[in-house]
Amino acid sequence: MAEAALLERAVTAPKAVRGNGVTIALGLVVLVVSLVLAVRIGVGASWEEIGRAAGVRLGLPVVPLPRLLDSLIWDLRLPRVLLAALVGAALAVCGAALQSITRNSLADPYLLGVSSGASTGAVVVVVLGFAGSQLGMTGGALVGALVAFGLLLVLLRRTGLDSSRIVLTGVVVGQLFAALTSLILLSSGDADSIRAVTNWLLGSLASARWTSVAVCAVVLAAGLLVVWLCSSALDGFAFGADTASSLGIDVRATRIVLLVTTSVLTAVAVAAVGAVGFVGLIVPHGVRFLVGPLHRTLLPLTAVVGAVFLVWTDALTRVVFAPLEVPVGVFTALIGVPLFLLVLRRRGEL
Repeated sequence: MAEAALLERAVTAPKAVRGNGVTIALGLVVLVVSLVLAVRIGVGASWEEIGRAAGVRLGLPVVPLPRLLDSLIWDLRLPRVLLAALVGAALAVCGAALQSITRNSLADPYLLGVSSGASTGAVVVVVLGFAGSQLGMTGGALVGALVAFGLLLVLLRRTGLDSSRIVLTGVVVGQLFAALTSLILLSSGDADSIRAVTNWLLGSLASARWTSVAVCAVVLAAGLLVVWLCSSALDGFAFGADTASSLGIDVRATRIVLLVTTSVLTAVAVAAVGAVGFVGLIVPHGVRFLVGPLHRTLLPLTAVVGAVFLVWTDALTRVVFAPLEVPVGVFTALIGVPLFLLVLRRRGEL
């Protein structure tokens, strides 16, 4: 039965891919427009001034902007908007991959405890005073994420990488590292550090810089390529491990590759902006409703929609709560809860 369903998908795939290619192209246009609009929101600059700020960097013969306005656009607002797009894309793709691997509609990048491990690693770096650069934060978060992932594999060593066991064990690992993070913060004794780290853990793009953008862009490009190359395997996982294995997929090796990849992507995202929830949970469901379950199309469109979602969410936090700086993770939860309830209702699960 499962093989027949896969065959039916393969027959109808060419027509779907052509139609979905147009959808992806439109999504990219929306993303570019969103990036430009989000840069302008809250700055008070005209289109001409934004063009001049970019033109100077491209070596075009344009009149430079006043230094303060130029720095506001180029050094503060543009990195923030681009980082929001990169992190949104990474978290959304991780959510889509994990939902297929675990066959659990509630799966997201924080399911496996990797986010909690990354947060613990980043907090240790901050408390020890080694967070002077984005690479330091990323390194700490990556080590924490890999430690959490290693612990997950150790706990699953005897029971195997069964979908339900991955979910339950991930919850346990996440709670462990969340407790360790709280313990480290309380032990630091520095009220200012605790306040700053707590705000960061809620998810904030306020500290975005070009270094963060560069690191996230490189890791995201590599991670998305790996996940996209596993599109056929992800389609097979939708019917269970036994069916995937009968189709010639090395289930265990593919799962480990995808779990490591999503762990690294999540770690880099957490190091850059802190814990931003619900992006990887709701975006894949919405995109799957629009274009269907085939991952060769689902993954790139999920990345685009995730980027647009987080760009506009961050823009709204700057407008709705101005002049208060509200962590974007708080706003994604406020938006994500009703949207996810709507998704569950449309799927008949609520």
